[in-house]
Amino acid sequence: MGHPALEELGTLLPRAFFEAPPEVVAPRLLGKVLAHRAGGAVLAGRIVEAEAYLGPHNDPPDPAAHAHRGPTVRNSALFGPAGHAYIYSIYGRYFCMNVSCEAEGRAGCVLLRALEPLEGADLMARNRGLAPGGLGAGGLTRQLASGPGRLCQALGLTRRSHNGLDLTDPASPLQIRDDGYEVSEALVTARIGIRQAADWPLRFLLPGNRCVSGAKSAIGKRVSIPVEFR
Repeated sequence: MGHPALEELGTLLPRAFFEAPPEVVAPRLLGKVLAHRAGGAVLAGRIVEAEAYLGPHNDPPDPAAHAHRGPTVRNSALFGPAGHAYIYSIYGRYFCMNVSCEAEGRAGCVLLRALEPLEGADLMARNRGLAPGGLGAGGLTRQLASGPGRLCQALGLTRRSHNGLDLTDPASPLQIRDDGYEVSEALVTARIGIRQAADWPLRFLLPGNRCVSGAKSAIGKRVSIPVEFR
């Protein structure tokens, strides 16, 4: 069975979608499809968890954001146009993927924390060193991309190959698309996995989705996503 073309996974999100504050972009990203064309395969998953990190212009500054001290060689992708991938390494072994937001120079971003696999689940499992057998049984599917490190590993994303890619470019191997999946509300919680400003309510989840990371920490309030922001 052949792999779908990226164009078959919905409408490519335009740059204007990302030219907004990260706390606005993050809930809007829920339900959208992150897709990676890797060789002849397409790996794709629905975004079910995203976390906003505010730019250095924010008052007060976001101490957990990589951009809070200003532009550097490492975080330069954040200070460029919106809709670009910012990928960084953690523990010298894993990677995390962010999407740049706001006008050029303002450096807000959204960390993609979890996906629900849609295409290429067997290859995602192999990328993570897991056996593909039994993917439909539940547990393994839930864990394939439930966490920012797992997400990048499952999709085969690395800083060397994917940092700085323009997600709005039809020729890019890494894109975010809208396949018409409706999300009317988001669950908002404090951010997790960080030490500074961890209590800021900037983590957004698809309510009730089994693929989110840190399910035990999914305690917060539900907020409506206005139709114009979906």
